[in-house]
Amino acid sequence: MSLRKREPIMRAIEAGAAQESAAAEHLDLRLWLRLMAVHKSVKDELGRRLYQEFSMTLPRFDLMSHLSRQPKGMRMVELSRRLMVTNGNITGITDRLEEEGIVLRSVDPQNRSAILITLTAKGKKTFSSAAKVHEKLVSEMFNGLTEKEKILLLDLLSKQRTSLKSLRAG
Repeated sequence: MSLRKREPIMRAIEAGAAQESAAAEHLDLRLWLRLMAVHKSVKDELGRRLYQEFSMTLPRFDLMSHLSRQPKGMRMVELSRRLMVTNGNITGITDRLEEEGIVLRSVDPQNRSAILITLTAKGKKTFSSAAKVHEKLVSEMFNGLTEKEKILLLDLLSKQRTSLKSLRAG
């Protein structure tokens, strides 16, 4: 092949290599943006469907989910820490749930200055119904992945979480 005929081919190869290099340079940023986009899409869809079927927001569902695993109740400060929101946010959600008879506030017998939140019978029934729908929705959202892909994704995310923990510790 003549030199003239090879020049466009070489330029195309070099351009492709340059694009790959540029893409690789921003791979971490692209990955982070994709994770954020997927997270937002999942949260938005779960929130929309829970509200549509139960008039329940995702933060309310999350709070009830934590309480459902703690039959003796949880301190508001602990709920705030686990849900990664402010104490004021937990107070607002709890106020509304208490008005609806979903949760009950009581003084913590271990620490009289702390308040325990527990699900009422109505709250347990409401959460049980919502949890079934939530589980079905989550399954639907991952229908596009094979079982092997789900396991791989779970492994990769676990590995990344471990990596982040070591960053915090170091």
